[in-house]
Amino acid sequence: LIFLRHHIDDGLKYEYLTVENPLELWQNLNDRFEHLKAVVLPKALNDWSQLRFQDFKTVSEYNSTLFKIISQLKMCGEVITEDMLLEKTYRTFHTSNVLLQQQYRLDGFKKYRELIGSLLIVEQNNELLLQNHESRPTGSAPLPEVNATYSHFRGRGRGRGRARGRGRDNGRNQNFLGPRNNNSMKWQNPDTEQRQKWRNPGQSNNAGQAQNKKSNCNRCGMEGHWYHVCRTAKHWVDLYQASLKEKGK
Repeated sequence: LIFLRHHIDDGLKYEYLTVENPLELWQNLNDRFEHLKAVVLPKALNDWSQLRFQDFKTVSEYNSTLFKIISQLKMCGEVITEDMLLEKTYRTFHTSNVLLQQQYRLDGFKKYRELIGSLLIVEQNNELLLQNHESRPTGSAPLPEVNATYSHFRGRGRGRGRARGRGRDNGRNQNFLGPRNNNSMKWQNPDTEQRQKWRNPGQSNNAGQAQNKKSNCNRCGMEGHWYHVCRTAKHWVDLYQASLKEKGK
């Protein structure tokens, strides 16, 4: 009696508080809620007839709804067999999966749990295949590794001849040397500058170091290094570039 009163609704506790015989309490509850079978059964039968496997996005959703309806039918005294469950699932496949439905029939499943387990495995494998395809479509090349990309661009900055210069605008200057008109801009022969470096190596290195200390990196804005050897973290570089855009506006 204590167990029944502990688990029933609070309103029913006060209504049957004076009942001391457990059998009498059980009969009173049975008389009060026996009509619920007549209310639940028509709705459960309608839900069973309208239930279709093709209306659900996942196998788990279909399986959960199916057993909810089955529990209501069993409460009302209806008998649901394994063959009924299998046939219900087979007949409600989507029309695009007719061949798949026939293959499952030929497998000869005797229990519904075996069929639903196989469907769950296939669904999981299909999701993995779709994820792999979306991450890299067919025919596309894989993304290069970070270390290989860094070493590739770093090696490009150490070329030969006139391309082996140091400065922020080295990449632009090696393609555009400017007009050779003395009135507009004086053109300097790079070979002459190279010979001067060979004649006074100490002076050239000191001047380069002094210029390196005074100049700022175009990538991060910090002093003491050039763009092609910059190792500043990407999020700091993004903040610096964003600040330059704001200043431009």
